[in-house]
Amino acid sequence: MNIDRISTRAVLAAGLLSLVAASQVQAAPAKPMADIVDTAVAAGTFKTLAAALQAAGLVDTLKGEGPFTVFAPTDEAFAKLPAGTVDALLKDKKKLTEILTYHVVSGRVMASDVVKMSTAKTVQGGTIAIGTSGGVTVDAARVLKTDIKTSNGVIHVIDTVLMPRQ
Repeated sequence: MNIDRISTRAVLAAGLLSLVAASQVQAAPAKPMADIVDTAVAAGTFKTLAAALQAAGLVDTLKGEGPFTVFAPTDEAFAKLPAGTVDALLKDKKKLTEILTYHVVSGRVMASDVVKMSTAKTVQGGTIAIGTSGGVTVDAARVLKTDIKTSNGVIHVIDTVLMPRQ
């Protein structure tokens, strides 16, 4: 037999074995999507929000089935509040809960839906105003990032803490 013919057969046999082996390997299962709370914590820019959810006793709710849409203020948004406000809120569970639930809308409201709305009813019971002139706004907050999908809803990142109207 010719050496070139043997080499060609060896290469073809090795390739065939590789294909058979590859077809036997199963794809790794997809990692399950995290819920709203775990997604926010993993992002690393919502430490104050996570602490506030814990203080208000809302962690289990936002880890629940949902779906929920959360307009999530960043740590920088909380830092814009007057000095002492966050500490005072962490000690006032009723007021804190009112503020945090004002950031939540029932259902999974994606950005493509938000831009078609002028208002949305919050879990707190109030109504937030939605604007689209010069970028999307929710009350006085600018939406910085949209459609962060979670297992139980969606997060839209905002630059200001929303305060319910009295």
